[in-house]
Amino acid sequence: MTGATDCAPRTGGPPALPVYLTAAALARTADEGARVALVMLAAQRADSPALGGALVAALMVPHVAAAPVAGALADSVRRRRLFHGGGVALYGIALAALAALVGRTGDLVVLVLAAAAGCVAPLLTGGLTSLLGELLPKDRLTRAFSADAVSYNLAGICGPAAAAALGTATGAGLALAVLGAGATAGGLLLFSLRLRPRSGTRARGGRPRPADLLSGAAVLVRDRPLRSVTWASSVGQLGVGALPVVSVLLARRYDAPWATGGLMTAFAMGALAGSLGYAYRPVGAERPERVVLWGLLGTAVPLAAVPWSGHVLVATVLFAAAGFCTGPLFSALLASRERYAPAAARTQVFTLGAGLKSTFAAAGAAAAGALSGLGAAPLVLGTAACQVAAAAVGRLLLTSRRTRGDRPAPVPARNAPSGPAGAPPDTVPSDTPSDSSEKGHS
Repeated sequence: MTGATDCAPRTGGPPALPVYLTAAALARTADEGARVALVMLAAQRADSPALGGALVAALMVPHVAAAPVAGALADSVRRRRLFHGGGVALYGIALAALAALVGRTGDLVVLVLAAAAGCVAPLLTGGLTSLLGELLPKDRLTRAFSADAVSYNLAGICGPAAAAALGTATGAGLALAVLGAGATAGGLLLFSLRLRPRSGTRARGGRPRPADLLSGAAVLVRDRPLRSVTWASSVGQLGVGALPVVSVLLARRYDAPWATGGLMTAFAMGALAGSLGYAYRPVGAERPERVVLWGLLGTAVPLAAVPWSGHVLVATVLFAAAGFCTGPLFSALLASRERYAPAAARTQVFTLGAGLKSTFAAAGAAAAGALSGLGAAPLVLGTAACQVAAAAVGRLLLTSRRTRGDRPAPVPARNAPSGPAGAPPDTVPSDTPSDSSEKGHS
C-alpha cells in the first residue's frame, strides 16, 4: 500500500500556473529549436551535415528509450521540484556545452553529450505535464491542460523559427547557446513551484526498484481509458508524422515553394487556436477519452479533402482546420492521463505516452519518405486514413468490458470546495489503488 502523499499546494509565493507555463514554454522551445540549431551548427562549424543528423538522432532517441527510467525516478523522488527543475536546467547546460564543443572536439564526445541531454528530455514533455495535477485543484485542471497544450504548440512554432533566424543572423553556436540559456532559466523557475516533499513509501530516495520501471507500462495495458487514448493517439501520430513529407510534395504539386513550411505552419497555428478554444470552453471534459476519439475523426475530414482542394490556399486552410481539431484532442489526452493514472505511476504514464507518440510520428515520417514516389494525393489520403483507423482502435479498446478502475474520477460539484487534484473532497486519495490491477505498483 502506498503511503500518504501531502501534495497540497503551499500558500504564498507566485501563482503556480503562470510560473509552470513560463518554465514549460522555455524548456520545450529549447528542445524543439535544438534540433534545427544542431544541424546548422554542424554544417557551419564542422562542414558535416552527417554529424548534424547524428547529433539530432542522439538527442531524440533517448526521448523514448529513457522515458521509463525518467518517469520511474520522477515518481519515486521525494523533492520533485528539485528533481524536475534540476533536470531541465541540466538539459539547458548540456545544450550550451554542445554550442561550445561541436566542431571543436571529437565527434564521439559531442554525441555522448547529446545522448545524455536526451535522457533528461522526457522530463521536459510528459514529466512536466504530470506536475499539473499536484499544483492545481481538480476543477482547474481541464483548462490547465489546454494551456499546457498551447505551450507545446508555441514551442513547435517558435523553437525552430528562433533557431533558424538566430543561426542565420548570428551563427548557430550562439543560437544553441541562447536556447540552452532559456531551458536553464525554465529549470530555475521550476524551483519556485509549490510542491511539498513526498512522504511515505512513494519516496525511496530516487532509487526505483526494477519492477517500478514497468509499472507505467502495466497501467497503459490494463486501464481501458488509458489504453484507448494511448494507442489511438499513437496510431494517429503515424499520419501526423508524415505531414512534413506531404507538405513538400504538395508544394511541388502547386509550384509554391513557400508551402513547404507554410502548410505545417498553418497546421501548427490551427492546433494553437484549437487549444485556446478548448481552454475557453472545454466541451466533454467529464469524459476526455471521448474527446480524443472525436478529435481524431475531426482531423481526418479536412485532410481527406486536400487532394480535391485545387489551390494551395485552399489546402492551407484545410491544414489549419485539421490542426484545429488536434488542439482539443491533445488537451483531452493530457487530461485523460491525469484522470486515470494512479499517483504511484503518474509521471511514467505521461513520459511513456509522450515517447510512444514520438516513436509513431518518426515511423510515419520514415514511411512517408519511403512512399514519396506515390505522390501527394495518396499520402495525404493515407494520413487521413490513419486518423480514422486510430479512432476505430481507440473506440474498440474503450468499449470492451469495463472494470472498476475504468470509471472516470468523480468531478467536484460546482460549489464544492476543491482540494488538490490527487485527493478531491470525500473521495479516495488518488495514490490509493482502486482495483487489483494497480496493486503491486505502489
